[in-house]
Amino acid sequence: MPLPILAEGATRGLSAIPYGYTAMKTAAGLAVIAALKRYFGGATNKSDRVMHSKVVLVTGGTSGIGAAVVRELAIRGAQVIILTQHLPSDPFIVDYIEDLRTLTGNELIYAEQVDLSSLYSIRLFATKWIDNSPVRRLDMVVLCANTQKPSSSRTSHGTSEGLQEEWQINYLANYHLLSILSPALRAQPPDRDVRVIFTTCSSYIGANKLDLKVLEKATVIQHSVDSSTKQKAKKGPESLVSSSSITPGTRRWLTGGSLWGLLFYLITWPIWWLVLKSSEQGAQSILMAAMEANFSGVGNTAAVSLDEIKKMAGENSDMTGRMKVGIEGGTLLKECKERHVLRSEIMDEKAGKELWEFSQRQIEQKEKEAALLRAMEKKAREEEEEEKKKQPKTETSTEGKKKK
Repeated sequence: MPLPILAEGATRGLSAIPYGYTAMKTAAGLAVIAALKRYFGGATNKSDRVMHSKVVLVTGGTSGIGAAVVRELAIRGAQVIILTQHLPSDPFIVDYIEDLRTLTGNELIYAEQVDLSSLYSIRLFATKWIDNSPVRRLDMVVLCANTQKPSSSRTSHGTSEGLQEEWQINYLANYHLLSILSPALRAQPPDRDVRVIFTTCSSYIGANKLDLKVLEKATVIQHSVDSSTKQKAKKGPESLVSSSSITPGTRRWLTGGSLWGLLFYLITWPIWWLVLKSSEQGAQSILMAAMEANFSGVGNTAAVSLDEIKKMAGENSDMTGRMKVGIEGGTLLKECKERHVLRSEIMDEKAGKELWEFSQRQIEQKEKEAALLRAMEKKAREEEEEEKKKQPKTETSTEGKKKK
């Protein structure tokens, strides 16, 4: 049947085929849509890696890009520990973990409660992790947790410590967690490939100049550079921790937190479906940072010495022999490619030191205030319990007097 129709079209023209022009236009339109979707979907990770026996900590792993990262790592056999604000016994977390185990065929998926909006919760988990002998294995830390107020919101939400929610969750929580976990990362065997992966946003390029009195979004990548290269990692292969910063893509905050915004989003959904990335597409750069062999700090040291690598790669290279793109000891990835850092102040050691010290002082101050508040609340509860215990005794004594 198709052959006679095609022959008719070849001899007498497309007009001889029923609905020929309509079918041709439809096919051309679908081809254009498919090409645009493929283009806006961005680059795809071509690297792969066996993750069996690898221990990975993931924040923000219950939704969005973080969930896609957890799923891909679990499929490859990694032991994944999801840090979530909910209790591990929460019905949602229980069902989510069970579904992941069934989908990936990996039973080594767990959840631990870590509320990133609470410095105290972060300290409880991190100190429990490092308070272990021998040192617990830790191959990778993937920081995907992020929060952002709707585009139409003018109010800033605060955390239990009195800090701005976006500042604490997007930056200070990562700083606090890695600061406490630093001994565990540095104590790993020298032949172990340890990586720390951050997610950030391209808006750091146009952000205002760093001011410690104003909470700027650009400080997130500043921390990822300085904490991993200048303050924590040693200058040697025996303790080389690879750090990568990723820009996954546009975040969906278009609804503005209102019903009208939601209605607008639903009406224009075909446009956003076409131009925005899915969670799986946004996770590609993170997966590359986790799996690419060239990002390893130990992969090249087995065959030749670091000096020989430097000579072969040239002076403009890091300790692994890769060409420098602006971050000493780390990598900035976008669309699965290494990118240059486009803000000179990010590599400013003085600014990095000031930010480091400012973050430490802020955490110490807020933790002291929170500890004092918890002590006062505990004392108030104890006094209330003592009063409740005394009340029945006074009642029975008064009743006894009445009987006499």
